[in-house]
Amino acid sequence: MKSKITLVTVVLILLFTSIVYADSNNTSTQPGSVDDPIITKSYFEQNIAKQVADEFAKQSINEEKIKQIVAAELAKQSGGSGTSPSTGSGTGNNAVPNSGLTVVKLQQGQTLYGGAGTEFIVRTGKVVAVSSDDGIPDVTSGKDIAAGATVELNHLLIVPREGRGVKPDAKNKQEIFVMVRGSYLIINADGTKASS
Repeated sequence: MKSKITLVTVVLILLFTSIVYADSNNTSTQPGSVDDPIITKSYFEQNIAKQVADEFAKQSINEEKIKQIVAAELAKQSGGSGTSPSTGSGTGNNAVPNSGLTVVKLQQGQTLYGGAGTEFIVRTGKVVAVSSDDGIPDVTSGKDIAAGATVELNHLLIVPREGRGVKPDAKNKQEIFVMVRGSYLIINADGTKASS
């Protein structure tokens, strides 16, 4: 019994000592002391706020910078080469550069080729995909449209490389309208460039 009392006393002394020690460490770092100084408002305004404002000015982008970036990109795109589809017709560099949406009416026998990155949305009529290799990505359905396959209406197609496009289906009986964003070229059935 005496050993139990001694053990309990030793445990209580150790517990009390650890609490006092932990509390003494905590009191030495009070705000405003030498170990943890408080800065004044004037010091903050003169030194730190100025540095923070300078860093934000370096990193932030304002409306004028955005306009300059957009103008430079548009100048690069319009100054670059147009599309030359691989049709073997020798039409060369006759693509129509375009940065906005254009509605194109496609006649029977014509083929609409897009430059790299050109977007098509077939609004009316029945058209088929034209491609010399893998096809055209249909972003709306998440699938590739193989050459000769029917393109669904109101689906967004993105031309990954030149030499791909759409042409009217042989069974089509209605007018075909296609919305186009980017550079494109319309080739007639005889291989000549159609007037835009």
